[in-house]
Amino acid sequence: MTGAPIRLGRAFATVGGWTMASRILGFVRDVMIAAFLGAGASAEAFFVAFRLPNMFRRLFAEGAFNMAFVPLFAKRLEGEGLEEARSFAEQVLGVLLAVLLAVTLLAQLAMPGLVYLLAAGFADDPQRFDLAILFGRIAFPYLLFMSLTAMFSGALNALGRFAAAAAAPVLLNVVLISAMALARALAWEVGLALSWGVAAAGAAQVALVWRAAEKAGLSLRLRPPKITPGVRRLVKLGIPGALAGGVLQVNLLIGTLIASFFDGAVAWLNYADRIYQLPLGVVGVAIGVVLLPELSRKVRAGDGAGARHSMSRAAEFALALTLPAAAALAVVPGPVVSVLFERGAFTASDAASTAAALAVFAFGLPAFVLQKVVQPAYFSREDTVTPLKFAVASMLTNTVLSVGLAPVIGYLAIPIGTSVAGWVNILLLQRGARRFGDEATPDERLRRRGPRIALASLIMGAAVWAGSQALAPAFADPGLRIPALVLLVVGGGAVYALAARLCGAFAVGELLRGLKRRP
Repeated sequence: MTGAPIRLGRAFATVGGWTMASRILGFVRDVMIAAFLGAGASAEAFFVAFRLPNMFRRLFAEGAFNMAFVPLFAKRLEGEGLEEARSFAEQVLGVLLAVLLAVTLLAQLAMPGLVYLLAAGFADDPQRFDLAILFGRIAFPYLLFMSLTAMFSGALNALGRFAAAAAAPVLLNVVLISAMALARALAWEVGLALSWGVAAAGAAQVALVWRAAEKAGLSLRLRPPKITPGVRRLVKLGIPGALAGGVLQVNLLIGTLIASFFDGAVAWLNYADRIYQLPLGVVGVAIGVVLLPELSRKVRAGDGAGARHSMSRAAEFALALTLPAAAALAVVPGPVVSVLFERGAFTASDAASTAAALAVFAFGLPAFVLQKVVQPAYFSREDTVTPLKFAVASMLTNTVLSVGLAPVIGYLAIPIGTSVAGWVNILLLQRGARRFGDEATPDERLRRRGPRIALASLIMGAAVWAGSQALAPAFADPGLRIPALVLLVVGGGAVYALAARLCGAFAVGELLRGLKRRP
C-alpha cells in the first residue's frame, strides 16, 4: 500500500476548512479571554505560560521533527510499502516519547528560570511572575501531547488522510472555551482553568489522531527507545531543523522578552497575533501540510513538471487569499480589533494598541504564507541545512530591528522586526531555490497572474478604507458595530472578486479548478 495521489484543491479545502473552524473558535476563545482577563496580570501570565510549551512544540514537532519525519515516512510509504513505513514510525515513536518525557520533567524543575528567560520584565511584578510559573507548570505537558499529535498527523498526511489531523486543533479551542465557561459559572480563577484546559486539550488531540491512524491501517506499537539506522537518519536531518526551529523560537523569545517590559504589551501582541494568524493558519498551514508529502513523492518519482505545477498552484492560491487579507488588516485594523475584543476588561486603549501592532503584522503576512510554499522544496529533498542558514539571517534581522527600535518606538518594534525578517527569509528562500531548476520557479501562469492579484488587492484595500470611513458612526455605536464589520467584510470580498475578474487575476471557480492535481 502506498499513499494515494493527492488532489490539491480537495486537500487544501479539507485542511483549510478545519483550520478555519479552529480559528473561528479561537476567536471566540480570545474574545472570552479579553472580556474576562483583559490585558491584566492573569492574562499576561497565561500567555507566557502557554507560549512555553508552544515554543518547544514548534522546535520538536514542527521544526526538528516533522520536516524531517514526513519526507522519510512518505518515501518509505511510496517505495517500500506500508509495513516498512509502520516499522519506521514505531522506531521513531519510542525515541520521541522518551525524549519528550525527559524534557517535560526538566521543564517542571526549571520553570522559574524558563519564565525569567521568556519574560524577564515580569520579575519586577511578583504577581505576574508567580502566576506565570504556576500556569507554566500546569500547561507544559501540552508539549508532550502535541509532539505526538504532530507525528501521527504527519503520518496521516503522507497517507493522504488530512481530516483528523486538521480537526485536532478544534479540540483545543472547544476545551478552553468550556474551561472558561465552567470557571466563570463556578467562580474559579479563569487563568488557572485555562492552564488546566491546555493540558487536557493536548491529551484529547493525541487521542483523536492516534485513533484516526489506527482506522487508516497504521496501528503503532510502543517500542523501547532504540537508535536504529532510520532514527539516526531522522536525527541527522532533524539537527539542522532543530537549529532552524531554535532560531525561530529565539525570534519569539526576543519579542516576548521586549514586550514584557511594557505593561500590557504581551497581551496586545498576542491578540494582534491571533487575528493575523487566521489567514496564515487557514492558507499557510493548509499549504504546508499538503505540499510537503506531495512534493516528496514527486521528487522521488522524478516528476519535475508535476512539482513545478504543484508549487505554482499553491503559490497562486496563497497570494489570492493572503494579499487581500493583508491589505484589509493594514488599512482597517481599528474596527476589526474593536469589534472582536473591546468589551469587559479589554478597554478602548487596549484596542488601539492592539490595532497598531496588527497593522504592522499585516505587511509581513504574505511573506509568512509564501514561506510555507517554498520551504517544502528544500525539505522534500532532505535539505534542512539551507533553510537554517536563511533562518539565522532572518533572526539577526529581527533582533537588530526589535532591540534597536524598542527604546525609540516601544513595543511596535516587535511587529516591525517580525515582518521585515519574514520578507528577508522568503527572499532568501526563493533565491536559493533557483538551484532546483524550473521545478521551484514560478510557471508562466503564476508570473502573469501574481501582479494582477496584487492590483485587485490594492483596489479592495482602498474600497474597504473608504467603507470604514462611511461606516464610522456605526462602528461608534455598540449596537451597530458588529453588523457594520460584517457589511465591510462582505463588501470588501465582493469588490475583490469583481476586481480580480476585471484585472484578469482569476475567477473564483477557475482558481479552485486549477488547484486540482494534473493527470
